[in-house]
Amino acid sequence: MASSSSSSSSAVPQAEAFPDGTTDHIPLRKKAYDIRKPHITEQPITWSNWYQHVNWLNTTFILIIPLVGMIASYWVPLQPKTAIFAVVYYFYSGLGITAGYHRLWAHSSYKASLPLKIFLAAGGSAAVEGSARWWSSLHRSHHRYTDTDKDPYSVRKGLLYSHIGWMVMKQNPRRIGRTDITDLNEDPVVVWQHRHFIKCVVTMALIVPTLVCGFGWGDFLGGYVYAGILRIFFIQQATFCVNSLAHWLGDQPFDDRNSPRDHVLTALVTLGEGYHNFHHEFPSDFRNAIEWWQYDPTKWFIWTMKQLGLAWNLKKFPQNEIEKGRVQQLQKKLDQKRATLDWGVPLESLPVISWDDFVEQSKNGKAWVAIAGVIHDVGKFIADHPGGKALISSAIGKDATAVFNGGVYNHSNAAHNLISTMRVGVLRGGCEVEIWKRAQAENKDAVPITDSSGQRIVRAGDQVTRVSRPVASADAA
Repeated sequence: MASSSSSSSSAVPQAEAFPDGTTDHIPLRKKAYDIRKPHITEQPITWSNWYQHVNWLNTTFILIIPLVGMIASYWVPLQPKTAIFAVVYYFYSGLGITAGYHRLWAHSSYKASLPLKIFLAAGGSAAVEGSARWWSSLHRSHHRYTDTDKDPYSVRKGLLYSHIGWMVMKQNPRRIGRTDITDLNEDPVVVWQHRHFIKCVVTMALIVPTLVCGFGWGDFLGGYVYAGILRIFFIQQATFCVNSLAHWLGDQPFDDRNSPRDHVLTALVTLGEGYHNFHHEFPSDFRNAIEWWQYDPTKWFIWTMKQLGLAWNLKKFPQNEIEKGRVQQLQKKLDQKRATLDWGVPLESLPVISWDDFVEQSKNGKAWVAIAGVIHDVGKFIADHPGGKALISSAIGKDATAVFNGGVYNHSNAAHNLISTMRVGVLRGGCEVEIWKRAQAENKDAVPITDSSGQRIVRAGDQVTRVSRPVASADAA
C-alpha cells in the first residue's frame, strides 16, 4: 500500500490539450498513410539510401523537367508570339499563387466568388507548386513557427534549403508545425483540386500552353518548351525567392525579431510578395505593399476583382497599428544607435565634491568649471573653444551657470551635449543635482526615462546643464 501511494503521489500531472484547431496531417490522396511508421528522415543520409531521402515527384517537376526544357530550347526557336504568351501565362500562374494560394487561401485576406476561385486554382496548378491545400497548410506553419525547426522552409536551415532544398528532399510531416486547415477542407474548390492535382498540373501547366501556341500560330513545340516547361521553372524559382531572399535580403521596417525582410528586387520577381517584413507583421492584410510607389500588382488585381464584384471583404490592417509598428522599430534602431554614443558619466556615478575642494583643485592646475551644480573638466577644450580662450579660462574655478545659459552666450544643444562628456563630479551644498543624486540612490523620485536598452534618454533641451532663464517682472526692474 505504501509503495502504491508513493507512486501515485509522484505521478506528474498532465496538462490538458489546448484546443487550437490543429490536428495531425491527414492526406486526402493516400489512404494507407500511417503517421506512426518511422520516416526516412530519421535515418542519416548514406551512399546506400540517399535516393530514399529525395522527393522524386518534386525533383522531377522542379529540376528534371526544366533541365529537359533547357536542353530542348537549343533546337526549338522562340517565336515572338510564343514569348509574349509565355510572359502573359507567367503572370496568370503567378497570380494563381500570390492572389490565390497565398492571400486568399493561406491568409483569408479577402473573399472570392466561385468563378474567381476556379480561375485562381487553375492558375496555381499551372505554376506546379503543389495543391492549394498543401501549399496553404505549409505556409500557415511557416507563419506560426517562423525561423524554428517546425518551420517547413526556415531560412535558419540555410539559404539554399529555404529556397529549394525543402522541396527536393523529403520532410518528416511529424516535424512540421501543425495548423488549423478546417476552412480549406470545407472549400470544395480546394478539395477538388487537391484530389485531382496531377491531372490539373498536366492540363494547365503543359497541355493548355501547348494547345494555345499550337492552334494559335502553329507553334506546338515552342508552346510546350517555353510557355510550358521553362515558364514553370521561372515561376517556381520566383516564388521560392519569397522563402529564401525575402528572409535574407532587405530592410525590416516593422520588426526585426525574425528574418522576414522588405526588398523591391524580391517584389519585382514575385508580383509584389517581396515586402515580406510587412506581410509577416500584418498577414491578414490583402496588400503586401502600402506605399503608392511600391510594386504590388497582386494587390491591384484583387482590388480590380472587387470592382468587378468577384471579390469582397478585402482586409486592411488599421493604419494606426501599422504606424505603431513602424515607429516602434524606428525607436528600436534609434535606441541601438544611442547606445553607441558617449552621453557622459551618469550623474549618480559621479563623486560629490565640496565647493572648497572644487576651488582648490582649480587653483592647483585643474581646469574645472561648475555649471548647474555639475563640475566639468574643460582643460582639453580650452584651445578649441569657439568663444576664445580668455572667456572659457575666466570661468575656471567659478560657477558658470549663468554665463553658459545666456549671461554671455545661450549655448546650443550641441554645446550642452558636448559639455556632458566632460563631467568629473557633482557639487556638494544642497544644490538640486545633489538632491536628485541622493533620491536616485535611495530609489525615491525623479526616475529617469530610459530606452529599450536601458540607456538614459536625454532629449534636446533637457540637459542638466540647461537652466531656464528667469522671468522678468516689475519687481526685478
